[in-house]
Amino acid sequence: MHAVIDVGSNTIRMLLGECRNGIISPYSYHREVTRLAGNFSVQTGLAAAAMERALKTLQSYQKIIAAADVSHVRAVATAALRKANNRHTFIARVVAATGLKVEVIAGEEEALLTTRGVLSVIDPTPDNAIVIDIGGGSVELVSIVAGEIRLQKSYPFGVVTLCEDYSSASKRQQPIDTIILQFTQQLQQLDLAGLDYQFIGTAGTITTLAAIHLQLQRYNPELINNYELSVGWLSSLQQKMELLSVSEREALPGMEKGRGDLILPGLQILLTLMQQFQFSKVKVSDCGLLEGVMLRLTGS
Repeated sequence: MHAVIDVGSNTIRMLLGECRNGIISPYSYHREVTRLAGNFSVQTGLAAAAMERALKTLQSYQKIIAAADVSHVRAVATAALRKANNRHTFIARVVAATGLKVEVIAGEEEALLTTRGVLSVIDPTPDNAIVIDIGGGSVELVSIVAGEIRLQKSYPFGVVTLCEDYSSASKRQQPIDTIILQFTQQLQQLDLAGLDYQFIGTAGTITTLAAIHLQLQRYNPELINNYELSVGWLSSLQQKMELLSVSEREALPGMEKGRGDLILPGLQILLTLMQQFQFSKVKVSDCGLLEGVMLRLTGS
C-alpha cells in the first residue's frame, strides 16, 4: 500500500491505496482544513498558529500510516511553502515530529500532476480541455490539445491570499483579471486560443460548489466526479452568498466547514474564467494533485 499527502495552502489531504494499470484503488482518504497560508507574511512567512495546525494534522496522519501496511510515502507541498521564507523551519519540525519528509514542488509540476489526477476520472477523456485548480495559495491553469498538455501555468493567488489580502470583491477583481489575461495571452502566443475546449475544475472550491448543488449531507467523491455546474447557477449562488454571513454560508448543505469566507473568492475566479472563455458549464473532478502524486509514485 502507498500513502500520498498533499500539504496544501488551505487543506492537507492524505490518500492511502494501491494503483494498478493506472487505476487507483483507495483504502482510505483524509482531509483537514488547516489554513496553512492563513496570516501569511512576506517578511516572516508562515504564521506560528498555522504551522501548529498543520503539524497537528500531519502527526495524526503519521499515526494512520504507522497503523497501516504502507510501503511507500510521498508528501508534497505547494504554494504556501513555495512562498514562505521559513519553510525549512516548518519542514524540519515535521520531520522531527513525524518522520515525514515534505517535498516542495514547483507550480508547473503541481499543474502537471493535478492534470494527471483529474484526467484519471473524467469520462469521456476530452481531446481539448482547460483545467483549473483553484487552491488556497495559487491557481493552476492547463491547456490540453489533442490529448496532450500544451500549456501549464501556476499563478501566485489563491482563495486564502485573495480573502486575506483584498477586503472586497471589487479589489479582488484586479488580480483575478490579471491571471485570466496572462493565461489568455499565453494561449494566443501558442496559437491555442479559440479552440473548442471542455472546461474542467478541481480542488476545494469547485468540489464544494458541486456538493452544495447536490445538497450533500455527507461528501461523496463518486457523486462529485464528472458532475456539471452551469454558469447560470453559479452566478445565482454568488449573488445569494454575498448576502449571507460566513456562518450562514457554512450552514448550507454541502458546504465544507472552514470555507465560508473562502468560497466567494474561489467562485469569483471560476466565474471570471467562464465569462472570459464563454464556458456555459464546468465539469468537476474530485481527483487532482493527490491522485496525480499517487499515479507518479506507483509508476502508473
